Amino acid sequence: MSGPDDSRAIRPASLDRRRRRPGTLLLLGATALAAAGAAGFAVMRSGEAEAPPASTPPRAAPAGIAAAEPGPTGVGALGRIEPASRIRRLTQPGGMAVTRLARLFVEEGERVEAGQLLAEFADAGLKDATIAQAEAALAEARAQLEKIRAGGRPSEIAAQRARIESLAAAEEIARRDAARSDRLVPSGAGAEAVAERNRFAARRAAAERTEAEAQFETLLRPRSEDLALAEAQVASAEAAVQRARADAALSRVRAPVAGTVIRIHARPGDQVGADGLLELADLDRLDVVADVYETDLPRLRLGAPAEVVVPGEARRFGATVRAIGWVVRRGVQAGTDPVAAVDARTVEVRLALDAAGTQALARRSNMQVQVAIRP
Repeated sequence: MSGPDDSRAIRPASLDRRRRRPGTLLLLGATALAAAGAAGFAVMRSGEAEAPPASTPPRAAPAGIAAAEPGPTGVGALGRIEPASRIRRLTQPGGMAVTRLARLFVEEGERVEAGQLLAEFADAGLKDATIAQAEAALAEARAQLEKIRAGGRPSEIAAQRARIESLAAAEEIARRDAARSDRLVPSGAGAEAVAERNRFAARRAAAERTEAEAQFETLLRPRSEDLALAEAQVASAEAAVQRARADAALSRVRAPVAGTVIRIHARPGDQVGADGLLELADLDRLDVVADVYETDLPRLRLGAPAEVVVPGEARRFGATVRAIGWVVRRGVQAGTDPVAAVDARTVEVRLALDAAGTQALARRSNMQVQVAIRP
């Protein structure tokens, strides 16, 4: 007698086929797709088989029509707006000396010319007085040199000549007195002491005449030693004046180039800090400084046209490549993408903005823009 499990063993085969129908349909569908793929692959293989062999020469283009070749591609990069003159940060010329700013002669946005006085520090007056003192010493040294070069005046020369004649006459009288005294001594008519005094007077008169003649020669022609000494004193005084003027220049700030004051960091009464005194730039000519990857350099050339896209501006501005940098710079970029180029090597390329771009972007120095350089 069979148990309950025996009925499952004698279940009709048709019932088992009905229960297995979903799996069977999936298997049939997969088989059909595989057959279709095989048929498509066979069609592709048959198409390849029907294609002409590689040795068959290509069909010639019609006369007058050149075969199309892929053109050179342009270069895209990020850049920034910068004046062609660069932004000049002016600070106190005195170096380590810390001096209070006394006067400021410009304001932000003011146009200045090259060499124009922009600011003055508190020690400028003291240094100006040093210049005046040095110039006075120079004038004295020059006057002394001219005196030596000119010699004596005509009146001085005439007076010295008369003095020489007077001393010569006195010398002649003293010599005669000495000779007369010497003749009287052997006969006992004259004393030896008197003769000795007369000889001494004659020698003194001769010495005074010699001294006067030397002074007369000096009045006519100055000595080379005196002339050299006077010239050295003049040179020393001139150097002192130059030093005083250079020192005074350190108390004043002048514009190195013509341009516009775009920012002021210190006001009268302040001491100039690390940011400097002010920033100056020539806004009449603007550049776009683009950082171009080193791999794109072969596609660049001087004079190539470009377009500049400015955030917030609907229009695009024209530019021209005017300079390509000489140094490849290495910039490390931080990012989370493991396949990103974190070791970026770029070259600084400067593009000159056109007149419309210069006028529109004059007040946007250091703004980031996008650059598309055409081939």
